[in-house]
Order: sequence, then C-alpha cells, then structure tokens
Amino acid sequence: MRLTRKISLALVAATLLFIGCGGDATPMTEATEVKPVASVSEESLGLRKTDINEEDDTVAEKTEYRSAQPGESTKIKRAYQDAPPMIPHDVTDFLPITRENNACTGCHAPDIAPAMGATPIPPSHFLDMRPRHICDGKKFKKSIDNTKNETDVKRLTHLSQARFNCTQCHAPQSQGNPSVENLFEANYTKEGGEFKSSWDEVVLDDLDTVGVDSTVTKDDLENKDSAAGHLDGGSH
Repeated sequence: MRLTRKISLALVAATLLFIGCGGDATPMTEATEVKPVASVSEESLGLRKTDINEEDDTVAEKTEYRSAQPGESTKIKRAYQDAPPMIPHDVTDFLPITRENNACTGCHAPDIAPAMGATPIPPSHFLDMRPRHICDGKKFKKSIDNTKNETDVKRLTHLSQARFNCTQCHAPQSQGNPSVENLFEANYTKEGGEFKSSWDEVVLDDLDTVGVDSTVTKDDLENKDSAAGHLDGGSH
C-alpha cells in the first residue's frame, strides 16, 4: 500500500514537470516594463528654493514693520470676532510702555479717540476683575465664594492696571512676501466686528458678581450649597 502511494506521487510529479517544460507552456506572469521616475531636486525641497548642501548664503525674504505714522495708517481687520486688533502704525517712539508712561492713551483714550480718528480703548479695559482677597501674613481669606460661582468685577473710571501693557496683546503688523499665503477668512458674529470689540457686552453675562454689578439668579439660589454646581439634565 505504501509502495503504491509513492509510485502515484512520482507519476504526478513527473506529469507536472513534463507539462511545465512543454513548448506550449505559458508563464504565470509577464514581466512589466520599468519606467524611470523623475528625481526630486534638492532645490524643490522645503520653502527655501536652494541646494541644502550650499545654503550658507541663503537669506530669508526681507520683511519690515509698517512705517506709517499714527493718523496716517490704515486699520487692519481683526483676525476674528473680538480679537485684539493689530497696530497699523510705527511704534518705535512709544516703547517701552510703563504704567507711568503710556503714549498709546494719548490717542486711544475713549474721550480722545474720536477726534484723533483712532480706535478707542474698549470698556472691557476699564474693568477690575481681580478679587481683593485678605491676607494678614498668617491667615488667608478669599473675598469671594467660588462654590457659588462668584466673581469680583468692578467698573473703573480709569484704565485697569492689568491692561496698561498694550503690546502684551496688540502687536505691530509686518509687511513682506510670506512663503505660504494665509487664506483664512474671519466670520464676524457682530456687525462691524472687523473693527469693533463687543466683548464688554457679554463678559458679565450669567455671572454672580460682588459689588454694584452683583446679580443672583434663581439657579444660583438653588445651588448655593453645591460645591460643584450642576449641568442641565443631571447633577455631576
């Protein structure tokens, strides 16, 4: 029985070998023609169109800040609704800005800006949002209760000292030929939002504040004993 099995396997192998060697046999796959692929030049790599092995003299595109003087410049649209506006004019003679010497207020103070054709400092810069906690050097006591969502916000008649450093948020705009064009377009949510801030109109919405502007809502009272508050539809 074992001998018969070996003979059968030998015959099958011989048959396959005979067929494979026949003149009419066709290959299972055909060779495909290899087409040359264009090489990528080093000059085309990256944004600096120079040979990366010889770039010692490569210099970035020159860019300069605007040299127009205040009153002669053109306003720049805000990047988005309520974004800090860019400074469209030269600021060389205005820096550094200190609490005692802030030349920006000479044109941008609300009572002066209309006559100067400048953007007035918005009401949000005349808010004191720093709680006055009590500390005698040994014991610290908070002036507000965070468990009640309290905040200490007071309206001021002068520029808040937390906002005196204008260039902390506002920066001059440079001019140049950017390597990558910015195609972003802002979708302003308020009419005139490209040149006007509306943040002060909503900053106090739904806040329980201490002082003149204090408001306590029905929800505040219902959650006065809650350490974490709650969300609509269930407590957390």
